[in-house]
Amino acid sequence: MKRIFLFVLTNLAVMLLLSVVLFVLQGVFGVRLSGNGMGGLLLMAAVFGFGGALVSLAMSKWTAKRMMGVRVIETPQTETEQWLVNTVGRLAGQAGVSMPEVGIFDSPDMNAFATGARRNAALVAVSSGLLGGMNRSQAEAVIGHELTHVSNGDMVTLTLIQGVVNTFVIFLSRIVGNIVDRAVFRNDERGGGMGYYLTTMVAQMVLGILASMIVMWFSRQREFRADAGGANLSGRQNMISALEALKRSHDGPLPEQMQAFAINAGPGRGFARLFMSHPPLDERIAALRAAAGQ
Repeated sequence: MKRIFLFVLTNLAVMLLLSVVLFVLQGVFGVRLSGNGMGGLLLMAAVFGFGGALVSLAMSKWTAKRMMGVRVIETPQTETEQWLVNTVGRLAGQAGVSMPEVGIFDSPDMNAFATGARRNAALVAVSSGLLGGMNRSQAEAVIGHELTHVSNGDMVTLTLIQGVVNTFVIFLSRIVGNIVDRAVFRNDERGGGMGYYLTTMVAQMVLGILASMIVMWFSRQREFRADAGGANLSGRQNMISALEALKRSHDGPLPEQMQAFAINAGPGRGFARLFMSHPPLDERIAALRAAAGQ
């Protein structure tokens, strides 16, 4: 969950900054970046939309290290750190990717994530809670799950999807802003008035929330594939056991402020399910058992 949360958060921040820059250039300095017609607007939206996603991808490791307080293991100092580095190295070889950076972050929750702009220059980080709360077979399965994300190129694919939805959010929000500015505020001024800029900003925020459903749907599908990859790398029963351990650790309801970070934030019902980055643990366990014919 942390990988997706940090990426989306960075993307939103970058998109907000780019939008402010764009509004200043257009509204204050009169710079026209979209050219004439829908084609020019769509091109501008694609440049800014994919630009925001690519910047987020490039910053993914840096963001994760800073926001999560990841301590990268340069030289293992303990037997646990040595085991972690050796396990990541062995599973990375099995997954066909280069040795990633390996780190630990302090958290009582059992969690882990992998991120990075390239599959051969990734970061794999695990929480202190995971190292202390799981046995090594279970922890190995979680590491295999994360390395499957790396080998499948999930961060790059996520970036492309985010770039597409960013493009249409920028494009459609400006169309909405222009329609409202002309129909409601009766403004025929070329480039739009204050109503255009306010409406565009609101529309971009609303459309951005709706677009996140697409990103979250993609994330949920990739989790099933990563579970299957973790099962192939470390054993299906170990992967099932790891997910069951996560389920036991989250039996009680999580505080609201922690739900965005947890690998399992609850069952997810109704409309809220559309914004889940991970399927419920019961569904993931069931999928692994069904694949094994259990």
